[in-house]
Amino acid sequence: MAEVACDDRPLVFEDLVRWFEAGAKPAADWRVGAEHEKFVFRHGSHAPVPYEPQGIRALLEGLTRFGWTPVLEGDNIIALERGKANVSLEPGGQFELSGAPLETVHEISEETTTHLSEVKAVGDELGLGFLGLGYTPIWTRAQIPVMPKGRYKIMREYMPKVGGLGLDMMFRTCTVQANLDFGSEADMAAKFRTSLALQPIATALFANSPFIEGRPSGFVSARANVWTDTDADRTGMLDFVFRDGFGFETYANYALDVPMYFVKREGRYVDVAGRSFRDFMAGRLPELPGEKPTLKDWADHVTTIFPEVRLKQYLEMRGADSGPLSRLNALPALWMGVLYDGAALAAAWDLCKDWAVEDHERLRADVTRLGLKAQVGGRTVQDVAKDMLAIAHEGLKRRARLAGGADETGYLSDLHEIAASGVTPAERLLELYNGPWAGDASRAFETFAY
Repeated sequence: MAEVACDDRPLVFEDLVRWFEAGAKPAADWRVGAEHEKFVFRHGSHAPVPYEPQGIRALLEGLTRFGWTPVLEGDNIIALERGKANVSLEPGGQFELSGAPLETVHEISEETTTHLSEVKAVGDELGLGFLGLGYTPIWTRAQIPVMPKGRYKIMREYMPKVGGLGLDMMFRTCTVQANLDFGSEADMAAKFRTSLALQPIATALFANSPFIEGRPSGFVSARANVWTDTDADRTGMLDFVFRDGFGFETYANYALDVPMYFVKREGRYVDVAGRSFRDFMAGRLPELPGEKPTLKDWADHVTTIFPEVRLKQYLEMRGADSGPLSRLNALPALWMGVLYDGAALAAAWDLCKDWAVEDHERLRADVTRLGLKAQVGGRTVQDVAKDMLAIAHEGLKRRARLAGGADETGYLSDLHEIAASGVTPAERLLELYNGPWAGDASRAFETFAY
């Protein structure tokens, strides 16, 4: 029998709202969880890696020597846990670290460095390497193996019904994310609207995916472009976030109207793709007649929504291409500097508060092609990025979280260089492609492997 609300009654709308509210924490308890994905490839051939033999399963099993505990789906290892961190698989075998909630960028850097050294140790034994780019530089979709996770089968069948590039999102992209806390509903709203408006600025700074199937694609972030044609019901810039009165109720109503993917029961994924969570709350799902959802069902459903910033019991920054270790650390540093200092948050909102709703969506699309050369509000993205970084720098400086006598501002150095030059990482890749690589995009697997 399915669980119901903690007082043995079916869920009501207020329960859904309270689930978001439960994430609020006092500032002293704010932490950041850093996440990043990377492509796994065979040394020598640069081929994508199947689950087995001698593939992703063996990699997961090998990591258990470092104290990771396997998570099973049926007989398959599909994730690992260690403390509050976990390693998981994206649909095409992209390997993801979801880090523990940590207090400083110094700790995040140590955690990420440790993870990369562990996967490299096991990967070297298996002949596997790891690449941090936003989009695979050479693989076709058909070449990429499918990981044995039930939810991905449901998504794979549903995606072509609602967008042209959803399968590319699933199989050919990698991102770096940062998850940040909020102190109250008002604090959540201020952080949400500011980070959502500025997310395309981060997309431009981190743009690192100019190739599709071995050729320049015309995009500096092919990954970000994929999200513009994945599923309009669950992606985008959420114009309601910028309206007066936005809060937990607004987002809960939005999430209720996002079509479902699945319900998990007794370790099995029930395909309810396209169904309404509102109908589920009324016991009207044909696949689960008379059954009503639990809070765990609600939490699962919320994870299937993919806007540029996502609200769970924290806020997820979702706008950046994966990249080298320095930029895996730079993303949480950027958002901590902007969002965890009151003066910085106010200054950052001043940068974007006058942008119109149509500016947000246009900018989201423009930066995929133009990067720092895109324009918004009469300014170039490069100029906005410089201001955003200056604000983040001061925010981190005021935080004054030291390690070895250094504060967290040093983690922004890559981004300062990118903004000052006006040249995205993707454009640097294109310089290599048109120069020393002599038109061979596969050189990325050696040049930029971790």
